[in-house]
Amino acid sequence: MAQLAAPEIAAQRAEAQSKLQGAEAQRGEAEAKLASDESTYQRLKAASATPGVVAGNDLEVAQRAVEADRARVESVREGAQAARSALKSASEMEGYLQVRAPFDGVVTERNVHPGALVGPASGSGVGVPIVRVEKTSRLRLLVPVPEKYVAGVTEGANVQFSVPAFPKQAFSGKVARIAHSVDVKTRTMPVELDVTNRDGHLASGMFPEVVWPVSRAQPTLFVPTSAVARTTEATFVVRIRDGNTEWVNVQAGEVDGKQTEVFGDLRDGDDVAVRGSDELRPGTHVTARQSSADAKGSGK
Repeated sequence: MAQLAAPEIAAQRAEAQSKLQGAEAQRGEAEAKLASDESTYQRLKAASATPGVVAGNDLEVAQRAVEADRARVESVREGAQAARSALKSASEMEGYLQVRAPFDGVVTERNVHPGALVGPASGSGVGVPIVRVEKTSRLRLLVPVPEKYVAGVTEGANVQFSVPAFPKQAFSGKVARIAHSVDVKTRTMPVELDVTNRDGHLASGMFPEVVWPVSRAQPTLFVPTSAVARTTEATFVVRIRDGNTEWVNVQAGEVDGKQTEVFGDLRDGDDVAVRGSDELRPGTHVTARQSSADAKGSGK
């Protein structure tokens, strides 16, 4: 994506290369001296087998010289290895002058131009990227799911959504990651969807409208919305049993058209008043009449 120029790094690499060459030359010289002294020692040792030919002190001096040469060769080899590591480090640093993209994508932001001075940070100390690259073939959609809907979230489920740029086109994503933690401020749970964007229509930063699937683990009851009565003290429906009315406290759930989901001491098949009211006091005798299919609670 970019090629940087840093003369000081090139100078460091050249210096490391020179030091390595010097260390290699010293190693060759030390190894040659070791070979020469060791050959001399071996000849003196062979000659010392004949009494009186070689003085014992000369043989010992030759042996000490060989040991010193071996120590010097080992030291020079370590110095050459250190110089080789320094050259490798300088070469790797020089390789960073070529800025390469870590993945295939699109450059969405460029903050410098040819000839600009770049560094690890701007004047304020906050790092500014040279370019920003985004992989658009696969996007991530983050959906804050309200707390009351998190029970129906399952990994691998397909979720439909749309974006304002393509109002007539439906897109889908797969539930990939669930936070399993509710934000105490918003009372929502973050859920991430993986979205395949092969045609490139979608772009990062778009604000989608998600059609979130809602489901219950068990069947629930729905009653006509008008059957749910509310007072300052309770929310209830009026159940009719054996011709008498009784109040059943309920908790309202979702609204589906003209019906409302309720939770409480109700059973499928119970008769409830189509229009709940606190005027129908418990124990009032009434004559029940089926007015429509909505007059009975039904499992759904």
